[in-house]
Amino acid sequence: MTVVLTPELRASRIARVNPVAKLVAALLVSLTLVLTIDWVSAGVALALQAVLLPFAGVSVRQFFLRTTPVWIAAVAAAIATALYGEDSGAVLWGWGPVTVTDGSVTLAVAVALRVLAIGVPGVILFATSDPTELADGLAQLLRLPARFVLGALAAVRLVGLFIDDWRALAMAHRARGVGDGGGPLGALRRLGSQSFALLVLSVRRASKLATAMEAKGFGGAGRRTWARPSHFGRAEILMVAIGAGIAACSTLAAVAAGSWNLVVS
Repeated sequence: MTVVLTPELRASRIARVNPVAKLVAALLVSLTLVLTIDWVSAGVALALQAVLLPFAGVSVRQFFLRTTPVWIAAVAAAIATALYGEDSGAVLWGWGPVTVTDGSVTLAVAVALRVLAIGVPGVILFATSDPTELADGLAQLLRLPARFVLGALAAVRLVGLFIDDWRALAMAHRARGVGDGGGPLGALRRLGSQSFALLVLSVRRASKLATAMEAKGFGGAGRRTWARPSHFGRAEILMVAIGAGIAACSTLAAVAAGSWNLVVS
């Protein structure tokens, strides 16, 4: 099993771009935002990314379903920063050693925007990329070792079987009455037993897959051929330029506003 792109995603402009170009564009924006913690650069980057979202072919429902973990992480990071971040300015709320100040709130907003600006485009770009095309690009364009790339691709394809095995094991335990009663302690025992069984199945399947790949010549020492050549053309150059442009605009806006806060010195 592999990640299947819906017809809407395949018809989108971003989905037709080589995944390597999307990876490079996302890294340019992420590295820029990692260097600073301020709400201006993250806010500008997030606003520019929002302008490009309609070209991804992702509906509003799909967008929020796919990015839910990112939103949860952003809220959690903001709350933790507001409560335990560096205090500065007027105290807005306090309870014992925990205080919320103007500075910690500003820092919390910056951290939340930073998480969203880095996480949201990464999730969307991955959702519009086919794993096989990404593997082809990594091996052919970036010259990464074919053995490593193909092994990672095989692992991604097995994620669906991993989930199916977990469900089958749960149904088998329930059919044998293993899942009845026991309270919280029994639930922990069932979780441990089911996890160990899944580990055994995964190791066996991985061994068989490795043997099959070796038999088909995936680990050969000679120069390998590729069924689908990976190209890097004008659309890919434009994607990288867009990523560099977002990174540059966010940096210039933060420097002009005087909020640029370099974390690496």
